[in-house]
Amino acid sequence: MPRVLVVDDQSDVRAMISIVLRINQFEIVEAASAVAALKAFEEQGFDLAIVDIFLQGTNGSELIAMLRERMPDLPVVAISGMTALDFLSESSSLSDVICLQKPFRPHDLMRAVDAARGSVRPSVATAR
Repeated sequence: MPRVLVVDDQSDVRAMISIVLRINQFEIVEAASAVAALKAFEEQGFDLAIVDIFLQGTNGSELIAMLRERMPDLPVVAISGMTALDFLSESSSLSDVICLQKPFRPHDLMRAVDAARGSVRPSVATAR
């Protein structure tokens, strides 16, 4: 069962994402902050991360970069209710991040997850 790290400082958003993913046979680990996300990431492996760009006290794009330093091929879905996420494509290490605007429907979430998992570089796909 693929394991997903869900990082959002809003508990209701984390809960909604987690419910949708569990229904679709994913194992979920939730984190309310970048610190909690990094701790979870150090303790266990993940197949995907869903990261809110505007976390309290932290820039989600910085968290994504930190996760990618530890696992360069990590598939990522960036979510935000504040703005378009076009700026992520400006960084070469974040250019393959899938962006999802809040609010979104469950099928939009699953499409983004599928797209992110499909964007995994061949080195990771063949290693699994």
